[in-house]
Amino acid sequence: MRCRQREVEADLNLKARLGRIRRSAAESCAESCAESCAKSCAKSCAKSCAKSDAIARASWHGWSEAGFNVLKREVCRELPFFIPPAFAPELAILVPDIIQMGRLPSPRELLFFDLETTGLSSGAGTVAFLAAFGRFVSPRASPPIIKITQYLLLDYPGESEFVENMVQEFSASGELTYEAQLLADSPPLMVSYNGKSFDSQILKTRCLMNGIRQPDYFHADLIHPARRLWKGQIENCSQATIEVSVLGLDRAGDVSGAMAPDIWFSFLRSGETHDLFSICDHNVRDISGLASLFLCLGEIAQDPLGAQKKFRFNGEALALFWRKFLCNYPEFFGSDESCRQRARTGDILLRTAAENGGIRAAVVMAKIAEWRLCDPALALSYVNAALAADEMPEILRRELEKRRARLEGKIALIPI
Repeated sequence: MRCRQREVEADLNLKARLGRIRRSAAESCAESCAESCAKSCAKSCAKSCAKSDAIARASWHGWSEAGFNVLKREVCRELPFFIPPAFAPELAILVPDIIQMGRLPSPRELLFFDLETTGLSSGAGTVAFLAAFGRFVSPRASPPIIKITQYLLLDYPGESEFVENMVQEFSASGELTYEAQLLADSPPLMVSYNGKSFDSQILKTRCLMNGIRQPDYFHADLIHPARRLWKGQIENCSQATIEVSVLGLDRAGDVSGAMAPDIWFSFLRSGETHDLFSICDHNVRDISGLASLFLCLGEIAQDPLGAQKKFRFNGEALALFWRKFLCNYPEFFGSDESCRQRARTGDILLRTAAENGGIRAAVVMAKIAEWRLCDPALALSYVNAALAADEMPEILRRELEKRRARLEGKIALIPI
């Protein structure tokens, strides 16, 4: 009997101890959850307050809300170049991406585009947090003005609306009313700098990731014309270098675009907007510079010989590409007479480049003189001019020496 009583008491003691352990664990869990929830709420509230503060401060810089965690602003900037009512047809030679349109674009159809992103990769992990779109205001306006629309993403959850705003810009006609709306349904010609390799790929990826249909547009990437004209003429062919060294624009005090990812991540952590607005201003400068570069190319197309001294481009490279373009796309200029007119301009450019010491231009002119003009003496003069160059690949030198010997033989056979 006593054994049974001790067993009952032991059982009760065990149940009591287990009960105390469960209650203690429950109380500890409740305290931990309360503390965790408090920290989470505090962090969420702090972040929410930081975002609200950022939106309030953004209004000082002309920003307004354009969706969840998305801001928008519009600014106008004066340009250093005249905006023509229509571009010269030769612009297609300098910017051959225009060919995809099948015609020359009007200034109203141009959409200048630039992104600031969280990295340099175009993969799915890179997010665009700042987008800028530029459109020319009427060419009748004085001074020439570009209107720039920017969208700023304040945090990842707002990306879907950020991308939707971007896509809508490709179909927006803006406020450009200087032309009749005959081409209102035509996709714009998006103009970028290195955009085929980067910006357009980011746009495509973010549309895909957010289930949004990609916009329709034609695309002209100015990095290729820029390299063709200024490679070897200036330090490098970055957009900022061309703006300063060729266009004479002032980018003093500008924030480096390479700092954009760190600036945005810092904003996400702290809500500090000073550097964020600095990168937004950098983005505006990029669009203004891009538009200025396009107008510069338009001036070169209008008068390539007159513009060479002003913009210090490689005349030989332009002459050779001019000739190649006319061989590949003679139909772009319409009538045969129109194409012949551009061919005459190309011959002048080529001859000028050869006379200025261009080796490749001199070789082409020698071939033209020998076979088209049947003038071996003129051809020999171009060969001798090319051979006078100090630096030349040895294989080219041997080829030119053989050509010179053949031309001298032809001239010797000509009766006096």
